Amino acid sequence: MQSFSTVLGIETSCDETAVAVYRHGEGILSDAVHTQMEHARYGGVVPELASRDHVRKLAPMIRQVLDRADLHPGSIDAVAYTAGPGLAGALLVGSAVAEGYARGIDRPTIRVHHMEGHLLSPLLEPDPPEFPFVALLVSGGHTLLIEVRAPGAYRLLGETLDDAAGEAFDKTARLLRLGYPGGPEVARLAEAGDPDRFAFPRPMTDRPGLDFSFSGLKTHTRLLIEREAGDDATRAAIAAGFEKAVVETLAIKCRRALKQTRLERLVVAGGVSANRRLRTALDAALPGRVYYPPLALCTDNGAMIALAGWFRRNEAGRAGDIAVRPRWPLDDLPPL
Repeated sequence: MQSFSTVLGIETSCDETAVAVYRHGEGILSDAVHTQMEHARYGGVVPELASRDHVRKLAPMIRQVLDRADLHPGSIDAVAYTAGPGLAGALLVGSAVAEGYARGIDRPTIRVHHMEGHLLSPLLEPDPPEFPFVALLVSGGHTLLIEVRAPGAYRLLGETLDDAAGEAFDKTARLLRLGYPGGPEVARLAEAGDPDRFAFPRPMTDRPGLDFSFSGLKTHTRLLIEREAGDDATRAAIAAGFEKAVVETLAIKCRRALKQTRLERLVVAGGVSANRRLRTALDAALPGRVYYPPLALCTDNGAMIALAGWFRRNEAGRAGDIAVRPRWPLDDLPPL
């Protein structure tokens, strides 16, 4: 195992440009995240715009993060970056910058799986969970249940068969004519609504298994909006009912996964893990057994990539080759 302590992490898998420095034994020394709000006018991420913005932001953000940590480039032991999964163009920008920067300072690079970064992010908490645990990774592009025996020892338990939970939130936000990103906007509108005014399905909870499906719930919501949504109170009730259906579906599957694996701890990570109602429901159903990353690290960030890079330090290689995997199953990762 190579002796690295300080890792620069770069994340560009989608519409967040993120850079951080992690030092083993000290934690996050500095981090910065830029969220690309220009996609709001299109109601979703435009890959070409995302790539161009990463090009503009990455170099100054690297300088900013190093300055904040009072570090010079030679203080970095390795550069870790998201190699997949994600948008191909966005990943290529991060790979090119990371490989070029590491080559310039004569340091190795570590290619990181984006979802492993989310999986390990709760370890950045002052009181991190002990292994083993079940992890719910829930974001705009992914909804996964994973059995985690140790860093690098993962078994997929269930995944979404269509829309991810975060994607369903974004699409519902567009249907309700809300802003972008959709998840926080739907949650904000739901605060004023009656979640029990309309009936919503809890998809795939009436059958065995741990897979998810949110496309039917999205269609149900669309038809309800077309039929009912006229005043603000009705729109708020639809938002609240939709949110409650997603939260309860996730909670049911999490309880089922813990029972199936006979594990006691649940880790929840990814952008949707910041949802207040989801946290409340899981904490009530599984008191004292649920762990989350810090709120600032729920969405895509460089700190989780730097941390995952430190765990994968034995896979570090000479900088120079630009390589990404837009589609990269988590179970393709070699054990640590």
